[in-house]
Amino acid sequence: MSVFNQSRSTVIRLIFAGIFIVILVQLVNLQLFSGKYKTLALNNAVYPKVKYPDRGIIYDRKGKAILNNTIMYDLEVTPTQIKGVDTNYLCQLLGIDTAEFRKRIITSIIKNGRYRPSIFEDLLPPVVHARLEENIYKFPGFSLVERPVRTYPFRAAAHILGYIGEADSNIIKRSDNFYRLGDFVGRSGLEQYYENVLMGKRGVEYMIKDNKNRLVGKYENGAFDTAAVAGRNLRTYLDIEVQQLAEKLMKGKVGGLVAIEPKTGGIIAMASGPNYDPNMLTGPDKQKNFNKLFLDVSSPLLNRAIKGQYPPGSTFKPLGALVALDEGVISPSFGIGCNGAYYGCARPVKCLHSNPGHAANLRLAIANSCNSYFTHIYRLAVDANKFGNVKNGYQEWKYYMNAFDLGVRVGVDLPSEDKGNIPDSSVYNKVYRNSWNSCTNLTLGIGQDMMLATPLQLANSMCIIANKGYYYTPHFVDKFDLETAEDTLMNKFRQKHEPLTKISDEAFEAVMSGMQDVVEIGTAKMAQLPGINVCAKTGTAENYRVIDGKRTKLKDNSVFVCFAPREDPKIAIAVVVENAGYGGTWAGPIAALMMEKYLNDTLRPERIKEVERIAAADLMPGWVIREQYKQDSIRAFKWFKMTNDTSVIRRFLERGATFPKEQPEETPPAPERRTVKMMNEAILPAEKKNKTQRTHPIS
Repeated sequence: MSVFNQSRSTVIRLIFAGIFIVILVQLVNLQLFSGKYKTLALNNAVYPKVKYPDRGIIYDRKGKAILNNTIMYDLEVTPTQIKGVDTNYLCQLLGIDTAEFRKRIITSIIKNGRYRPSIFEDLLPPVVHARLEENIYKFPGFSLVERPVRTYPFRAAAHILGYIGEADSNIIKRSDNFYRLGDFVGRSGLEQYYENVLMGKRGVEYMIKDNKNRLVGKYENGAFDTAAVAGRNLRTYLDIEVQQLAEKLMKGKVGGLVAIEPKTGGIIAMASGPNYDPNMLTGPDKQKNFNKLFLDVSSPLLNRAIKGQYPPGSTFKPLGALVALDEGVISPSFGIGCNGAYYGCARPVKCLHSNPGHAANLRLAIANSCNSYFTHIYRLAVDANKFGNVKNGYQEWKYYMNAFDLGVRVGVDLPSEDKGNIPDSSVYNKVYRNSWNSCTNLTLGIGQDMMLATPLQLANSMCIIANKGYYYTPHFVDKFDLETAEDTLMNKFRQKHEPLTKISDEAFEAVMSGMQDVVEIGTAKMAQLPGINVCAKTGTAENYRVIDGKRTKLKDNSVFVCFAPREDPKIAIAVVVENAGYGGTWAGPIAALMMEKYLNDTLRPERIKEVERIAAADLMPGWVIREQYKQDSIRAFKWFKMTNDTSVIRRFLERGATFPKEQPEETPPAPERRTVKMMNEAILPAEKKNKTQRTHPIS
């Protein structure tokens, strides 16, 4: 054999040897190391049944479960395992057509792939679940999965407790794929804020499937199963009976209220109107109900207690008094002579009083709610010589406001809180081209101009006064089960804040005395409680809304703040009712009933009638009906343009709707010439009350 042939023979042998080695290595890899085919085999014979954990239960301050769990079932589909399914029969059981069936299968493939289970229909009604359970073996690729569902036994606290919904792609992405399609997560309220505490941990139960795709037993006797771990329970400060009362009183009204325990910052109750039954957003009809609530122009999904922004009006005056006292520009004995208006600026600020002595000292000025007095002391505070100029003085005044938690987010344990508005000096520089003084925004002294506050902020400011300068961040949750040192979520709510303890006790006592007089001889007599000293302040604020492109003046907002007992405060409340007139007309009686219920754990028999009177009052503004009609008809027209379906739009063309008429302002007032109403909640002689004008232009 030639050398060339010997060399070629060697090369051929090496090639065959190399191929043999590659095959041998691959066989060893497949047999000993690779789990690919084992996984495929297991997928054909073993079904991993996800066991969703029970979410944590939420309790009120008396140990009542106000948010609990029940069991429903989801129908899951694994597209690659669908073989020989009687589609028509399945569609008949589910009440859908074959086109919807195909659409759902395609959607599940797009979202989760062919080989992974996806939710085909969630939260099956009991009747549908029973029918499917009897016939599920006829539908290879489909399976029934238990799903713990939230239930609200008291049908209350919807805005507080929140709701859960299926994790979407954005939530899954933000969680680094910790969540997966089919997982439910908190989408609002305490459910969202305390998601990591409430959610628990998923479990998996491996089941053996037979050749007909039926589950016939546990794989390896459950050796590889993992148990679901229930979420931890929350213990709150809420009093569910007071909460139910608050929601009943706010029925048929727009606004918000908050009740706080001053010494802990624990929120006793929080209501927003309009409201809704939280059970609407659980169960099989949750999506339909959510769409209905979302399209309601009165915004029942909006928590106005933390997102409604209102001028505080006269309820701000006790805060302005404390600032002036601490700055040293007045003393408790400081008084002014007011004959019906404040003339210190080019624009007079009218007062509902002209009787001598109604503002002879601070206590009387608070009791009589003298606009002139509080406008004047605001100017004294920001114009004090020690600041050099009004801009520096205003920034110091704004610092006090922020210390009262006005113009900043309070930090409540709910998502999406708004911060209201205490404008910075830069805002006035921009609006007035850097040329302004204390006369420009003098109505800040009576809680108007650009000042806005949420009911939560107003209630917390009352806590600060009640505590004489300190507060704890308002929050609902006192603690949660199995809390450890590593759980830092609650730390910020247990930190004592003392931004205004530098204000003397004498200053606080002077302001409290004036607020107690408001209840005993002033505009808040309806808030008197037998044997309990109540401190309060009524307020009324203008209410404007753009309707049909025009700035329209609506009925005033009714505002009320209070705390009690004066000597040992146990509850502080703020109530805002839109379109309701004077603070003592609606907001005051609502707060008084809540105080009595919480402090005495009951209501006097004669007060039950007052509850029914207020609950029966419908104070919904007329623009709601008008705006709902407009929005519904716009949607109907858009539907007609897309589908040429006239059935929906015909209903609006044929409807002869009439709407309450509002009084529009043709031209909105410019910043330099504002129209501001000075509602000073005065104590007037009987013969003068009917003669007093309620609207006062500032020109």
